Amino acid sequence: MALPINITDLINRRVVENARVEYKRNWNPETILHSICAFANDIDNWGGGYIIIGIEEENGMPKLPVEGLEKSSIDRINKELLQKCNLIEPRYIPVVEQTTFAGADIIVLWIPGGDARPYKCPIAFPTEKSAKAEKAYYIRKLSNTIRANQLEEKELIMLANNVPFDDRANMTANVEDMRASLISEYLYAVGSDLYSDSLKRPLADLASDMRLIGGPSEMRKPLNVGLMFFNERPDDFFGYARIEVVDKPDPTGIGMTEKVFTGPLDRQLRDALSYIQNYIIKEKVTKVPGRAEAERIYNYPYAAVEEALSNAVYHKSYQIGEPITVSVTPDRMEITSLPGPDRTIPSEDIANRKMVSRRYRNRRIGDFLKELKLVEGRNTGIPTILHAMRQNGSDLPIFETDDERTYLTVILPVQRSFLNQKETETKSMRTKIRRNVLDIKKLILEILEQTGDIAASDIAKELGYAKINNTISKAVRELIEAGRIEYTEPEKPRSRNQKLRLTDSGRRA
Repeated sequence: MALPINITDLINRRVVENARVEYKRNWNPETILHSICAFANDIDNWGGGYIIIGIEEENGMPKLPVEGLEKSSIDRINKELLQKCNLIEPRYIPVVEQTTFAGADIIVLWIPGGDARPYKCPIAFPTEKSAKAEKAYYIRKLSNTIRANQLEEKELIMLANNVPFDDRANMTANVEDMRASLISEYLYAVGSDLYSDSLKRPLADLASDMRLIGGPSEMRKPLNVGLMFFNERPDDFFGYARIEVVDKPDPTGIGMTEKVFTGPLDRQLRDALSYIQNYIIKEKVTKVPGRAEAERIYNYPYAAVEEALSNAVYHKSYQIGEPITVSVTPDRMEITSLPGPDRTIPSEDIANRKMVSRRYRNRRIGDFLKELKLVEGRNTGIPTILHAMRQNGSDLPIFETDDERTYLTVILPVQRSFLNQKETETKSMRTKIRRNVLDIKKLILEILEQTGDIAASDIAKELGYAKINNTISKAVRELIEAGRIEYTEPEKPRSRNQKLRLTDSGRRA
């Protein structure tokens, strides 16, 4: 059966972390069974792993040329694999794909984290002298399969039936709530061999092969991750599963814009990033004497924004009915998601911008986002953000949470050279965005409160206009009629020294 992943990317470790891929030159049932058991136990909620049989490892990468397996041995290996997996307790069968790579026949085993963990298997296979084999729990440590010690065994037992939320069956939904077209689009995007089959197979069969269905056989239900990626409105099932981007150029909230992005998680992430790139991020180009290339800086480097927002989608708890929010003010961008970092990460490390998480909250969401190349591999997010900010000449980001770890806010300070343009940009924005009389009236009252008596022509300049226009004239007239402002020389309406001021009524408003 074809796997829902690009095999070439998998073998070359372009998407899946190194610790989750194991190469085996030949069929070695004992060590392979131990690794299957370890990946299925998924002690750190990485999402399981893959075993590639027929390729030898050399310095962490496939050794070339690939020797592969003898064609005559493949059927035998598949039969033995099933037989040996029956020795795992409780029974666990990986997903198997027979394929070719670099002209050689290989077998790829996909071992997702099991929903009946912990699993144990024989330390060694029974012999004539020992009819019964001793069994043990195996786990992954970095890139190695090891036997769990007593403490790790207790931890595995504590994880029994503790399936991550994204990998649980949703009993309020039906398999038909997933869209076959969205699944096909995903398989095409990642270059999976399963794509061609997806166009003609029943939805339930396809979703089953992709491990998107759970529950008892008589009542199969979609997993939460299937609804998050392959339903048009995940927020119908998970309250506020969306991204909200708020651009607040003025502390008063005047001129504030808010955009809400919904849909499958990957789509809302792409749409939100596209909006930020096109409407929030600004570029400043400076010609440097003696250099052919100009210097380019940005108010916020896109790579840092992309990584911070992608990580928020990856690590948010979708059991909490709160959206991911991106708040932009003149001096910073704040990206907030709930809850905060795992408690295993010391507060000192968070303050020092070092967050290495041992255990993932959403193992399946991570797999899909990595396949779509929307997030990087394990624990590379913060280094990417730091590098992007340094390269842009920006101040380093701040990672903020509380003692209870109820939230995480990533604060990206605006590049300092854009702070110098704050007043000019504010006036320009007032000109371009705030053109209705109601907003102009509010701004006139603010200006008069801050400056005192001021000429109407100077108010126009404060608003970013070259001269008084019809909108300003109408706003001034309506404010005078309402008794909110008045002329300083009402008896001389055309006086060169004529100014406007707040009335007592205007000051109390």
